[in-house]
This record gives sequence, C-alpha cells and structure tokens, in this order.
Amino acid sequence: MKNKYSDLIEQTFEFPTEEFRTSSDGELLLRDISLMKLVEKHGTPLQFSYLPKISENIQKAKQWFSNAFEEHDYKGKYHYCYCTKSSHFKYVLKECLKNDVHLETSSAYDLALIKKLVDHNEIKKDCFIICNGFKTEQYIDNIIELIELGFENLYVVIDNTKEFELLKNRTDKKIKLGIRIASEEEPKFAFYTSRLGIGYKDIVPFYENHIKNCSNIELKMLHFFINTGIRDTSYYWNELRKCLNVYVQLKRICNPLDSLNIGGGFPIKKNLNFKYDYAYMVREIVSQIKLECSVKNINDPHIFTEFGSYTVGESGGTIYKIIHQKKQNDREKWNMIDGSFMTTLPDAWAINERFILLPLNNWNLSYERVLLGGLTCDSDDYYNSEQHVNAIYLPEFNKDKPLYIGFFNTGAYQESLSGQGGIKHCLIPSPKKILISKNEKGEIIDEVFEPEQSVESMMKILGY
Repeated sequence: MKNKYSDLIEQTFEFPTEEFRTSSDGELLLRDISLMKLVEKHGTPLQFSYLPKISENIQKAKQWFSNAFEEHDYKGKYHYCYCTKSSHFKYVLKECLKNDVHLETSSAYDLALIKKLVDHNEIKKDCFIICNGFKTEQYIDNIIELIELGFENLYVVIDNTKEFELLKNRTDKKIKLGIRIASEEEPKFAFYTSRLGIGYKDIVPFYENHIKNCSNIELKMLHFFINTGIRDTSYYWNELRKCLNVYVQLKRICNPLDSLNIGGGFPIKKNLNFKYDYAYMVREIVSQIKLECSVKNINDPHIFTEFGSYTVGESGGTIYKIIHQKKQNDREKWNMIDGSFMTTLPDAWAINERFILLPLNNWNLSYERVLLGGLTCDSDDYYNSEQHVNAIYLPEFNKDKPLYIGFFNTGAYQESLSGQGGIKHCLIPSPKKILISKNEKGEIIDEVFEPEQSVESMMKILGY
C-alpha cells in the first residue's frame, strides 16, 4: 500500500522537478542543497534567499526577447528593468545589476537608493531609471535632483496631469517623460478602470495641449500596465492592441517617442503543477507590436519590461518547525509552527496568496490532512489550503521525529510588507535571514544577513 508522503507527491505531481528532489533518507533538496543542514546550522524560523536564481531568471527573459527579436526581424532594443518595490535589499539589487539591468522606482525614497548605488559604483548615470508611481512633491524634488546630477536616461512616467505641472519650470535640463495608460481592468475586478495613469482617449490631447510646446520636455515612452500581469487571455491581448493604437497615434505627432513599456509582470511558480509558456508569450507580444508598426509604417519601439516578482520571487523561501499538534475535534488537526503567517508571509493572510509548501524531512512517513496555525493570538493566523486542492497534506506528526516545512518562492514583497525588524503582531520577532550563493568554484556558501530580531531592539522601538 502506497501511503507514504513521497508516494502522495509522486502520484499528484511530476516529481522530482527542476528545483526539488529528495534524498534516499526522505529529506528535501533544493537545487541539491540540503535544507535540513541549513536548519541544523541556523535553526528556525528561517528565511533564505538563493541569489543565483535571480540571475538565472533575468538571463532567461533576455534570451526569450533576443530570440523573438531575431525571429521577427525586430529593429528596436530590449531593456530589462527590475522594479525595486518587490525587494529593496542591497543583496537583491547587487545580484540584479550583475546582469546589466535597469531600474524602476515607485516612491521618493526609492531615489535615495539610486544615489547610493551610484555612490558605490553599482550603476552609472546612463542607466535607465523609470520613475513610476504617484508623484508627491518630495518625489518630484528628488527626480529633479537626479536630473540635475546628470542622469540622462531618467524617465518620469506621468500618472496624472498634476504631476506634469509640478515638473514644469523646475530645471533647464532635458526632462524625459513617459505616460502611463489607465487600462481597463478585468470584468471581475473591483473597479472598472485602473486608478493609475491617464485614460486612453485623453493621452493624445494631453500631449498636444501640454507637453508638445515645452522646449525642455520630451515624451519618450508610453507605459502599458495590466494589474493581472502578462497572461494569455483575450483581455490581455485586447488591452495590448488598444495600447498599440495609442502608441501609433502619438508617434505620428511626437517624433521623440520611441519606447513602449509593457509593465505588468510574468507569473511565478506557486505550485508544483505550474505551467506557463514564457517564450511563446514573448514571441506573441513582439509579433503583435511588430505587425502593428509595420502596417502603420512606423519604427519598431524599444521595449521595456518591469519584472519584480519574476526577478526575485523564486529566489526566496521561509522555513518553520512544527512545534506541536492540537486535535481540536474529530476532523481538524492543527500543526503549530514556530512563527507567524501574518508577520512573515503577509500575502498569505491579506490576499489569500498561496506558495509552494513542502516538508523538509519525514517524506518516508505516512501522511495526514492538517491545518497550519501561527504563533499569534489572532484567529486569522493560519494556512489551510494549497492552490491545487483545498487541503494540506503533510507527513504525520511525530514528537520523536520533529517535522520541518518550507514555503518556497516567497522572495517578492513578503519582507517588504512585513518589514525587516520593526514591530509585528504579538511582538513576534523577525526570523533569521540567510543568503545562499556560489563562490568562484561553484561551491554553495551561506551567510547570515540578519540574525533573529532581539527583544532589546523591539523594546527600543517601543520606547522602553
């Protein structure tokens, strides 16, 4: 009878995968890295970042676009941008910048990060900086400062007409603009039109009435963003065609316009059955842009992408120990973790996001259906289902063989939303964070980025 946890996984998924396999003694390996050895060395709860995955994903995307450009004889250039809001940490930016990428910012203080990178010779002033997001006066001030410092490829993406008024007459140097399109959201969305950007019908009049006659301001980019990301749906292709129609109209009256930013990212793996043809999507996007430009007899625009989750998401993971099992009734078994979902995986609590969940050990034991509970006293601090099924199955709880579990592909947004350090619900501390990389010989090395948060640091923040 096949009732081991390993049997369940092999019957349910195509396993092992590119990332995961198990050892003969029933322990999980991530890219041949023994996660149990990390636990033995560092303890739990534990967050980690496998940095080589960031470079791997960037290079894959660059190759997909290179292949598509060659296939369609596309004359524009491709620029890969990393949107810093996904994870602002220096180790992420440092890994990204090894791959000749550009950067997208979202707020005034993002630009302080840009200045730090220049000071440390991580980027040059000709790097493309795409300034997105709602522009406060502080954000505009910081943008002008960078322009004055000589950032020749800083693009200010206008979200509303007021931002243009704040920019005017601030500098004699050239200001390069983008305009963000306020795309229509999917029918099931909570609202009809994106709160960000300028409506399709208003863009050309806005250019003619405001931007056209400003001598030191030129429109360089049209920014197209879909909230649900780049997906093979009729909704996505319809919005892209509408965007291309606006681009063609603008290009005919605005010669400096030469770039199309297809914001909205690629999806990442959230379960072991994940299927997505990245290469096909890139080919189809390039094909549609090329076709529209050829038919309308205009030059192929440079293509910018802003990949955040795709860049950094699959590099991260969070590990917990099951410290107790509670049997509340005849049906429910609660496995209690030594951390909190609300404080370490906030998307799991706030938007019901699901991640790849696998045990690190005990794959040779039989399995059981469980619920997972966090350490806070909040009734919402739980995790109760996988994306592929409305249940969680894990190896049976055995107090003599402690069980460890890992949530994978958690590298985007989770630490930014929960905050590294700081004060969290029920004063649950931030877990230890380690960085995993490879040395010149290709050997795996790990180092502590931040130890588990101390009670002293929390008391200081609280004023005690």
